Parts: sequence; C-alpha cells; structure tokens
Amino acid sequence: MGYDVSEKLYQQACQVIPGGVNSPVRAFKGVGGTPVFFEKAQGAYLWDVDGNQYIDYVGSWGPAILGHANPQVISAIKKQLENGLSFGAPTAIETQLAQQVMKMVPGIEMIRMVSSGTEATMSAIRLARGYTNRKKILKFEGCYHGHSESLLVKGGSGLLTHGTPTSAGVPEEFIQFTMNSSFNDINKLQMIFSHHGHEIAAVIIEPVAGNMNLVLPEPEFLSLLRKLCDRHNVVLIFDEVMTGFRVAKGGAQAFYNIVPDLTTLGKVIGGGMPVGAFGGKKAIMEKLSPLGNVYQAGTLSGNPVAMVSGLETLKIIDEEKDFYDKLSARTQQLADGLNALGKKLSIPFFAQSVGGMFGFYFSDNTEVKDYQSVQTGDVERFKKFFHAMLKKGVYLAPSAFEAGFVSIAHTQEDIVKTLDCAEKSLREIF
Repeated sequence: MGYDVSEKLYQQACQVIPGGVNSPVRAFKGVGGTPVFFEKAQGAYLWDVDGNQYIDYVGSWGPAILGHANPQVISAIKKQLENGLSFGAPTAIETQLAQQVMKMVPGIEMIRMVSSGTEATMSAIRLARGYTNRKKILKFEGCYHGHSESLLVKGGSGLLTHGTPTSAGVPEEFIQFTMNSSFNDINKLQMIFSHHGHEIAAVIIEPVAGNMNLVLPEPEFLSLLRKLCDRHNVVLIFDEVMTGFRVAKGGAQAFYNIVPDLTTLGKVIGGGMPVGAFGGKKAIMEKLSPLGNVYQAGTLSGNPVAMVSGLETLKIIDEEKDFYDKLSARTQQLADGLNALGKKLSIPFFAQSVGGMFGFYFSDNTEVKDYQSVQTGDVERFKKFFHAMLKKGVYLAPSAFEAGFVSIAHTQEDIVKTLDCAEKSLREIF
C-alpha cells in the first residue's frame, strides 16, 4: 500500500493545525508513522486518499454502530438539510429523540442535549454539585471523561498514549476536589467512602472502561458502588458516551442491571454527527436552568440535523429484533478468533469483548482489571501489529489504549479475513 497523498496532506496540515490533527490520538504518535487521511466510508469499510481500502474497527471511535453512511440515516439527514441546518430554537425532533432515548435507557427520566461527550460529562458534574451542594468528585484511573479541567487527572486514551497522566494548563486549584481510585478495587473504594463519603458530590465512571483499552467491571464492584452512593447520598454518574447503545440496547446500565442517577451519552446518539447528552432522575434534572439554578447552555444544542441522524439510528437499532444478539455474536467471533491465535502461536496475546466493543492485549496477564494491569501490555509489539494490519487493509485504533468497535455491517467474511490478516501479522512480529 502506498501513502504518498496522505503524507503530503499531513505535511500541509502540520503547517496550519497543531500536530496536523484536530484530536491528538489521530496523529499516530502512539504507533509511529504518518496518519492516514480518509475520504470515503461505507458500511464496514474505509477508503483513504491514496485509494486503499480497509476493514474498519474504529467506527469513528464508536458512533458507526450501523456501519458508515447507512442509507436510511443518510436519507433522513438529506430531508432535514432541505429545511435548514440550525435554528437556535426548539424543534419537534429534539423531543422525539429525547423520548426515544428514555424508552431505551432505564435510568433516564429527563434528558438534555448538548454537542459533545465532554460537554455532557462537564455539565453532569456541575449538576451533581449543584444538587448535593458538595464539591468533591471521585473518578477512576484510566477512565476518560472528556477534556474539562477537573477531569484531566489520570485519564485514559490519548493521555495514556502520550505518556502524561494529566495536562499542562490545568491549575492545581481546578483538580483539588477531584479524587482518584482504582477501577475494580473494592477495598480502596470502601476506604474512600468511609473517610470522604459525606464530602463527595458525585462518582463518575465508565461502567465498561474503553479508554485504557477494554476493561470489564467486576459485577460486585458496580453493585457496591451503587450501594455506597445510596448510603452517602452521592450522585452516581455512568459515563456511557462510549458504551451507550454499544454494549446493549439500554447501555451498560441495562447490561449489568445497575441504574445510575445520571447518565452521559454521545457517539451512537448522534449517528455520526457531533452530539452529546446527559440525563437521569427527574428530581436532579429539574435543578437545571431554566427550572433550577444550575446553569448550562449551548447555542447548537439539539441541532436538527444531528437530532435526525441520532433518532434514525436509534430507531433502526430499536426496531431490529435481534440487533444486539447479532452484534455481540460477531464481536465475540472476532475476540474468540484472536484468542485462538494466541494459543495456536503460543504467544502472550489475548482478547475480550462485550456487546459491540472489544480489546486485545500483548500480555501474559489475562486478568486485565485496572489501569495498572493494562500497563503490563507490550506497547512496542502493538505498534508493529498495528502497522502490519494496516498494510493488509485492517484499520485498528492507533493506540494500545483504545477499545475497538464492530458494527452490524461487519460480515462473517470480514471477521474471517481480519483473523487471517492477524495471524500473518502475528507471525511477522513474533
């Protein structure tokens, strides 16, 4: 495969955009080399500017659950485009999407639309502080909740890729009320609540961590977290920006049967358009302006084009009877195949999945349960594997600390081809 046009475009981008990209993980800094510039996507496939085709397991970092450019979604968007791009005023479609989300997600009684996942988590935390009249929040190492100041403390994803546990430009005063704990660490969680439970406004967590690779929760951990929040009157926030509609129709909260007080959403809810949302218990949501005294606003919130895209996506998901059975089976097929390769080649390599998300690890430690255990993986081997797969037409996330995504558009043949490429790539690097 040649990448001459991508390389030329990247050089041009670097002259006008910091690092040549508008989101750091796109820069390939975590894997080396020049980022690929894409120009077309359809179904489970991507085409770059040099004409190379790929099976895509990034899915625009999660939204493309139906595959790219689903005809029904595109048709609905085109129809809306004829009526205008944005009004900055209420539309019926906002209410329709809100009703659809509330129908599907058990913990949402009221919801507010925003324009990004970062906006959603930032707003949910402000709301929790206003509701409880407390200052402190608790998050977990390796979980990423957007780039607002108080949350850039041992976040995952791009922060891990670039080797920085936090960010320059964030004064200590902004994070003095942010506490960290370890994902799946029950003892530490109990200790924190015993000392600080009365001070904590909210706990925010990715119920399935997808920003330090894929880390599954231990069921008793989420259950205990819910009980502790109830006992200490703490608002429990599930950050389902990534897991919402990805692991189950009702998100991770439905999958694990743990209902949070607030939920943040993004990615799938926009069907590929930039959309976020936060919602939850009516008693909490009614504290938002203009009803309450917690202020939150957004000029482009509820953008009609984005609302139509999200609504059509969720309707397709909701109306297809076996949607999640098919999606989970296809994802499991990929994870099982990768595990079989690790055993066949007798190498430190394994995978796991939930719903339409998967992760793989170059490690002997198959008990991946937190930030520390993820760090034991061989990043250098991941880099080699990434480029070997890229050359064979398989596009994976350019970071060892990102989950992967399968769409309903991926076929069994796509999975078989991917596993064939994976075996050849693993033989090359071991």
